[in-house]
Amino acid sequence: MSKGVGRKAVQPGDVALTTKGSVGRAALVNDVPEPAVYSPQICYFRVLDDRVLNAQFLLCWFRSEEFWSQASYLMSATDMAPYLSLKDVGNLGVNLPDLATQTAIADVLGALDDKIAANERQLERNLRLRVAIFESLYKPLCVPMSELAGFVNGRNFTKDATGSGRPVIRIAELNNGVTASTVWNDVQAGENSIARAGDILFAWSGSLTVTRWSGVEGLVNQHIFKVLPNGLPDWLVFHLLLLKLADYKSIAADKATTMGHIQRGHLDQPVALPTETEIARVNGLMTALWSAELSLRIENARLAATRDALLPELMTGRLTVSIAVAAAR
Repeated sequence: MSKGVGRKAVQPGDVALTTKGSVGRAALVNDVPEPAVYSPQICYFRVLDDRVLNAQFLLCWFRSEEFWSQASYLMSATDMAPYLSLKDVGNLGVNLPDLATQTAIADVLGALDDKIAANERQLERNLRLRVAIFESLYKPLCVPMSELAGFVNGRNFTKDATGSGRPVIRIAELNNGVTASTVWNDVQAGENSIARAGDILFAWSGSLTVTRWSGVEGLVNQHIFKVLPNGLPDWLVFHLLLLKLADYKSIAADKATTMGHIQRGHLDQPVALPTETEIARVNGLMTALWSAELSLRIENARLAATRDALLPELMTGRLTVSIAVAAAR
């Protein structure tokens, strides 16, 4: 490895921070199974003396209001796309508590992060197993996707948003869940415009995505279909959409002059469907995996909300660690 690359080599214990594009996303590197280097859009911070600074606490600080209030000002001072230089970060002020307090805060919030990460690994294993089972099914039938489910397009709920009520589910929410940038609206909406935990959503424009909603009840925004299976198990319709997703993305990529998307007519294209006997053979196992996945996603949403609520209280000292531990249980 060259000297230049060596300086950017990823090491366990590093705290990585995105500084361009989606600025401010931070993570602690726990292990490095293969050699890796940081891209130019990422800064990393390596604790030189762990008797002074706890790396997990540094991660918490990058998620805190103290960091964001300073970083937001620096990012708004440029006409370019959101950007934060390493020099900017180096000039930020940090109110650093004693090491014992750092460690206590890091342990509480880190335990929540660890549980979320463990659930994410289980979700990945769950998905791989479901995909393997689905791919093993005999699929002799060719049926239009539009006959297997209803596809109800969302509405422009961001227009005249009120700031209260229900979150508006855009593509950003499909990818990241409900965040501080989510739009809220208390407008009345029909049942087919509302998504609840477990519903299948299909973004047909931009970054085409098929996912299950696991957040609070929300409003399905335009460019997203709420998918309503026609008598088939939800898990089967989900995997049939995944099967067609590569084709849909290829169609969208050909829309060179506009934002990539598919049209409703593309849903009339056939998809390979298993027989009723094949579906029945695996339905019990697939349904169990499908239900377990939703439980894990809902738990992760709850854990993340708890972490995000505790973080500012702990970082400012408004809440003691002992009370936070009780709240996190």
